[in-house]
Amino acid sequence: MNMKKIAVLTSGGDAPGMNACIRSIVRTSSHFGIDIYGIQYGYQGLIENNIKILSAKDVGNTIHIGGTILKTARSDDFFLKKGRDKAYKNLVSNNIDGLIILGGDGSLTGANIFFKENNFPVIGIPCTIDNDLYGTDYSIGFATARETIVDAVDKIRDTAASHERIFIIEVMGRESGFLALESGIASGAEMILVPEYETDLNSIISEIKKINTEKKSLIIIYAEGCKFGSLKKLTKSIKNKIDGSNVRYSVLGHIQRGGTAVPSDRILGTILGNKCVKYLLEGEVNKMVGLINNNTSIKPINEILKNKRGINKDLYEVSKIISNY
Repeated sequence: MNMKKIAVLTSGGDAPGMNACIRSIVRTSSHFGIDIYGIQYGYQGLIENNIKILSAKDVGNTIHIGGTILKTARSDDFFLKKGRDKAYKNLVSNNIDGLIILGGDGSLTGANIFFKENNFPVIGIPCTIDNDLYGTDYSIGFATARETIVDAVDKIRDTAASHERIFIIEVMGRESGFLALESGIASGAEMILVPEYETDLNSIISEIKKINTEKKSLIIIYAEGCKFGSLKKLTKSIKNKIDGSNVRYSVLGHIQRGGTAVPSDRILGTILGNKCVKYLLEGEVNKMVGLINNNTSIKPINEILKNKRGINKDLYEVSKIISNY
C-alpha cells in the first residue's frame, strides 16, 4: 500500500510499554521514509486536530517510561457519528494515509466502526494491563502490572504475617482474571478469586477456615470484576463468619497502571510497533497485530472483538492445588 504519512494514537487506559511501541513505530516509519504523526489525547485529540509530526529525537530516551508520551483520554465525542466524521476530516486534511491505534477492546471497537464508516486504513496494537484481548498471548502492559502487583503483595504479606491478619487485595480486571491469577500464583496467595470462576461466600469461608487451621495470616487476591459487591462488604462478611478473625482489605488501584516498563513489555512493544508499520504498508487494514507462541500474528479486528478471551483453565487448576496450604 502506497503510504507517505501515518498517524499513531494511544486510547483508553494507559499501559507500560506504550512508549516503547511508539518509539518503534516512529523509527520503523522513518526507516521506510514514511512521515509519522502523533495524535495527542487519543480519539478526542483526533477530533480536535491535536496532531503533530514526530521525529526519532522525540522518542529518544522513552523506551523505559511508563504511561504514554502522546497522552490518552476516553472520548465521548467519538461515540457519536458527528465526532467520527470530524476525526476523519482531520486525517484527510492532514493528508494522513493510515492510522495506528494502541489500546484495548474499547479502542479497537472504535477503530472497527471508524473503518467501516470511512474505509480508512486502521491497524491496532493490543495495549491493556487486563490482558483480555483475543489474538495475542500477552498485551503490552500486562507484565509490568503483574510485577507491580507482586511487589505490593510481598510488602503486604510482611505486615499481614506480623499481625496475623487475613488480607484481601483487590487488583484490576473487570471482566478477566489474568492479573489476579498470575500475580496470585507468583506471590504465593492462599486464595485467588476471578470473574471466570464465580464462587459463593460460604465456599470462601470454608476455604479460609481450612487454611486458617495451619496459618494465622493469609493473602486473598480478588479481581475487581468478582460479583461480591464491595470489597468492604466481603471483608465484613468474613469477619462475621469467622470468630476472632483479623481481616483487612487493600485496593491497589492505579498503581497497577504506572511505573517503569519491565523488559518484556519493552520488547513486546518494540516488536509489535515494528511489525504494525510493516503490515500496514503491506495493505493489512482493520486488523490487530499480536504475538502468539513468539510469532507475530495478524487478525481482523472483527474477529478479535467477537472472541472473548478467558484465563488459562489449566493454570487456574494449578493455582487451586498449590494455593490451599
